[in-house]
Amino acid sequence: MARKTAKALDDAAGRTPGEGEASRGSFRIGAHTVEARPLQPGLHLVATPIGNLGDITIRALETLAGADIIACEDTRVSRVLLNRYGISTRPYAYHEHNADRVGPKLIEALEAGRSVALISDAGTPLVSDPGYRLAQSAIEAGLHVVPVPGASAPMAALVASGLPSDAFLFAGFLPGKDKARRERLGQFAATEATLMFFESPNRIAATLRSAAEVLGADRPAAVCRELTKAYEEVRRGALGTLAEHYCEGNVRGEIVLVIGPGSAPPPSGEDVDGLLARLVTELPAGKAATEAARLTGLPRKDLYQRLLSLKDEPTEAPAMEGKP
Repeated sequence: MARKTAKALDDAAGRTPGEGEASRGSFRIGAHTVEARPLQPGLHLVATPIGNLGDITIRALETLAGADIIACEDTRVSRVLLNRYGISTRPYAYHEHNADRVGPKLIEALEAGRSVALISDAGTPLVSDPGYRLAQSAIEAGLHVVPVPGASAPMAALVASGLPSDAFLFAGFLPGKDKARRERLGQFAATEATLMFFESPNRIAATLRSAAEVLGADRPAAVCRELTKAYEEVRRGALGTLAEHYCEGNVRGEIVLVIGPGSAPPPSGEDVDGLLARLVTELPAGKAATEAARLTGLPRKDLYQRLLSLKDEPTEAPAMEGKP
């Protein structure tokens, strides 16, 4: 299959466009056919729907219709989308199993002045798929890389979860082995950002158990399943409660697990004393306590009292040489 794909790409990319020639195609919305405008040469990273085929942008349709080459994870999946909107350009498979063979062919096509649209089975390319390797190669070769934004499962899950969105971290899939999964979760325990993970339905129960034990059973979370599809479900609650709900494991569909932010561990007493000692050399006691409260998150009143007690504590006199 990889050899056939590479050969077909040779044929598609081998023809050098004539002077002034631009890639042209059309797409269909309902009963209306729309002619695509000329598409500039380069690698176009096109977001596609994550379930509901209506969640595609006009710009994405125009890009797909106008591209010389469409590279995708699974041609069978992508043809459903292309057929829905009357786009006749043939898609070529580009995935982790043929990337070493097909990737260089796509770069050759780009270097020949062709336009390549890269899509994944669902969502934004380069998010947990091998597309980043192609984008890296194109950037290293000095080729034009164009994002065409749109649907994204992590972002859809984040806004549906109701958890803080001012800072967030997407970390792809967690390891399948329990020990490695717990270690990975432990690395994020104190991360002061909402966490997002992809998870499979057959592992969500084990992942929730691990998360509840490592991150805390009371930590808020949301299991977002089959987003934008007919059986969409967003279940919110504490990790412990969610772990109990999904313990039977009878779950289907694609899942994004969203977990509320952690908090940094409180500073040690020695660290607080050291901070107060430094601040009081530059500021009055009251202002030093206020600044320490801002830096540590600890109550100003407690810090002020600690600062006063440090001033009252006797300091050891240095030992004199030659004296017992």
